[in-house]
Amino acid sequence: MKLSKPQKRIRRHARIRSRVAGTAYCPRLAVYRSLKGIYAQLIDDLNGQILVSSSSLKMKKSSKTDLAKEVGKDLAKKAMEKNIKTCVFDRGGFLYHGRVKALAEGAREGGLQF
Repeated sequence: MKLSKPQKRIRRHARIRSRVAGTAYCPRLAVYRSLKGIYAQLIDDLNGQILVSSSSLKMKKSSKTDLAKEVGKDLAKKAMEKNIKTCVFDRGGFLYHGRVKALAEGAREGGLQF
């Protein structure tokens, strides 16, 4: 049986999630990439709470990669306001390339460590 692209991504994400979990002190930075936008959240898996979130929906339009970097910076800024300095990166089954990589670099530039 041949799997479709979304099924492969979901399978990769399940493998990643079996190894990666976030806490209140070191939350999980979860990334979701759609065709139109990119979304990022800092999640405390122990309590099932979203601590901080950011997306490209309300940002000024530019290239998708630039938007992803801005989302990372915005997320890092919000995290610093809540005194969150470290996190673990969950790429959501997406390849660490392009927009996902740009988001991670933007978050690092904003001061998050992972």
